Amino acid sequence: MVTPENLSGDTGGRREPLRFDQDASATAVDMDTAIVLLGAGVTAITHPLLYVKLLIQIGHEPLTPTVGATMFGRKVFYLPGFFSYAQHIVRVDGKMGLFRGLSPRIMSSAISTMVRSKVKEAIPAEQAEHVSNRDDLKTSLRKVMKEITLFGPLMLWSCFPVISVRCMAQFVGREDKYRGLFGCITRIFNDEGVGGFFVGVVPHVLGEVIFLWCCNLLAHFINTYAVDDNFSQAPAVRSYTKFVMGIAVSVLTYPFMLVADLMAVNNCGLVAGLPPNSPIFKSWLHCWAHLSHEGHLFRGSSFFYRRVPVTGMALTEE
Repeated sequence: MVTPENLSGDTGGRREPLRFDQDASATAVDMDTAIVLLGAGVTAITHPLLYVKLLIQIGHEPLTPTVGATMFGRKVFYLPGFFSYAQHIVRVDGKMGLFRGLSPRIMSSAISTMVRSKVKEAIPAEQAEHVSNRDDLKTSLRKVMKEITLFGPLMLWSCFPVISVRCMAQFVGREDKYRGLFGCITRIFNDEGVGGFFVGVVPHVLGEVIFLWCCNLLAHFINTYAVDDNFSQAPAVRSYTKFVMGIAVSVLTYPFMLVADLMAVNNCGLVAGLPPNSPIFKSWLHCWAHLSHEGHLFRGSSFFYRRVPVTGMALTEE
């Protein structure tokens, strides 16, 4: 029988594994908490940047372009950059206005981080290994597919991004339809049902899957065929390959993210998603075709150097 006396005396030698397990568990919890807090901090710091980006994506240009000239003498309109746009938001809504829609993004980031951490803990290290330069093409494809299978479901967590996008898009029409996290959830559920939380999920998931595939496979080919094992800095170079490929591939998948954000606002009752500010799209393919026809598939991808020809009527970015 286990008694308090046994726990404090005779079985003292058996307490160490329990204490070790408790310490390890506490350390893991502390680490998860630190990662979540760090992620929340980064999300908060970068939110004004993404807020301005979202308003540009949905085509809201409240400031008058300035006339300038290129190095070849061609006259162009220069659209306001990030700092000018941010100053406009501060003038309208105050400094706290730059953080409109922040709470849903923090919630989404925290949940994704915790779920990803639990998934990694539940999967043996040998099953969660990433693509290596020692793998052949077949093995690389298998590992990429496994990574998509393990972490792909996190892409479907699009409830909070939809809420955040709509909260920010209210700036265009000065609306107050979406207020508070739970108020937004109730509003979307009552107006659109469960499907309202997953508007734009198809282009979002497609973009993420293409990103994972391209990033991993390009990193594999470069590490295998471009980086020589005899090179003294080969391990250091290979450690940064996927990061660099991620930046390059994100340009390729940007139109998918743009379409996902536009579909989140499309015909939801906000001025930003209704004519004349935006056409009503029947599907994400219709949205893609419209953007492609107008030359806007990369709208919002630039913050600091946006221009249009003086003779052009549409606000296109070059």
